[in-house]
Amino acid sequence: MKVVIVGYGRMGREIESILKARGHTVVTRVDRAPGVGDVQVLTPEVLAGVDVAIEFSLPEGVAENIKSYTQAGVSAVLGTTGWENIAGEVKTLVEKSGIGLVHGTNFSVGAHMFFALVEQAAAMIKDITAYDIFVTEYHHKLKKDSPSGTALTTANRILRALPRKTEINSGRIDRQIRDEELHVASVRGGSIPGIHSVMLDSDADTLEIRHTARSRGGFALGAVLAAEWLVKNKKTGYIEVEEFAQDLLKGR
Repeated sequence: MKVVIVGYGRMGREIESILKARGHTVVTRVDRAPGVGDVQVLTPEVLAGVDVAIEFSLPEGVAENIKSYTQAGVSAVLGTTGWENIAGEVKTLVEKSGIGLVHGTNFSVGAHMFFALVEQAAAMIKDITAYDIFVTEYHHKLKKDSPSGTALTTANRILRALPRKTEINSGRIDRQIRDEELHVASVRGGSIPGIHSVMLDSDADTLEIRHTARSRGGFALGAVLAAEWLVKNKKTGYIEVEEFAQDLLKGR
């Protein structure tokens, strides 16, 4: 594949390394910071002759970048978070253009195994009210958002499987938590790449399901695999990363 990398920070460099190891060609690196990439602004011209773009950048640039993808007719993998307020606009642009856009909060294959296991476990305690369930996540001190997008995805998978939990509470609590609330707690410190834990707790015992990211490599590999899947299968439309992950993991 011929690929443009949008966002050439630590994740972008990891993606480039994996792309090259898998025999792909990085055509252009785009980054807003001066002197970091090959160009600072993504335009349709930058995307000429490219098979796919992989973007892990800043949310404020997503709207313009999506316009460039749609105008150039180039599909993309979008790992940037924080642009959910324009999701409707993005979906409309993508579906009208005929390109494919795979987007999500976490492209790690291991994380998607974690999501599936958590959802299955939550469904198992649907009628066993002795068990409560909650989410805890840990990240390095430089992370700018809380809770993480992955923690919110985890929480939403629990809500989908467990009807007695109807809302997420991720803020400060100065009262007893209500039974229908799913508590999501965040810790920031050190250099932890990412730990997400779900506990199913009762008076008798505790079951913990945990995903620990050791490096950005897992996220980068998943993004590259998603790009390969997008191009190979000629996928079009506004695609949740869950669809890609389910296809990748089926039968395993």
